[in-house]
Amino acid sequence: MLQKRVIPCLLLHKGGLYKTVKFKNPTYIGDPINAIKIFNEKEVDELMFLDIDASASNKEPNFTLIEDIASECFMPLCYGGGVKTIEQMKRIYSLGVEKVSLSASAVLLPHLIEEAASRFGRQSVIVTIDVKKELFGSKKVYIHNGKTNTKIGVLDFVKKMEECGAGELVINSIDRDGAMNGFDLELLSEIKSNTAIPIIALGGAGNINHIAEVFEKCKLDAVACGSMFVYQGPLKGVLISYPKQAEIIRLNQL
Repeated sequence: MLQKRVIPCLLLHKGGLYKTVKFKNPTYIGDPINAIKIFNEKEVDELMFLDIDASASNKEPNFTLIEDIASECFMPLCYGGGVKTIEQMKRIYSLGVEKVSLSASAVLLPHLIEEAASRFGRQSVIVTIDVKKELFGSKKVYIHNGKTNTKIGVLDFVKKMEECGAGELVINSIDRDGAMNGFDLELLSEIKSNTAIPIIALGGAGNINHIAEVFEKCKLDAVACGSMFVYQGPLKGVLISYPKQAEIIRLNQL
């Protein structure tokens, strides 16, 4: 059985770490390098950094910042944001990043997924799908930091990404982002039953039981969390945290 993974997901904005709620109102929470040092000490499974400016602003990835992050990070690292070409991906991998996540480019340049999977291996190519429920319950794929509705149904897009060779899917619920009231279990279960690609759940974690629900009810092997690992207490004071080893062991027994 695969080892279950619990992954801190950190948002890059204006060179710093920020947290959003439903993809809005970014709030500064600290310096990315300081956060990495803490996560190194806590021996986390892997780290995910998503630049929420790059694609929306039509900018290249910040290679200098990526290099700084990768050189400090002791665990496997995934980066996403602003990636549009094979050359950019090659450069990011060369800096020490194990996985590159594509979001807007997966929609606008699906051939990039195919070429990247062929050149770098499927395991290195991640697709992050930002999903929002419409008024009558349909689930659509959004890009550009939640600003653009592609009108593409999420299951259709998942199937297309599977055909293109994506190695893993991050299913990010815009409706649950930063709310800390639990994952969208219905959405995750529906996608899980319609694809063989490994899925990482993102959006909604507020406590360890929310993570356990995803593993137990949706039968996933990985979750990513943002607010849960940077906020503490009812006033949401900024304090980097990660589940204790005993809690990780319990999650792996589900």
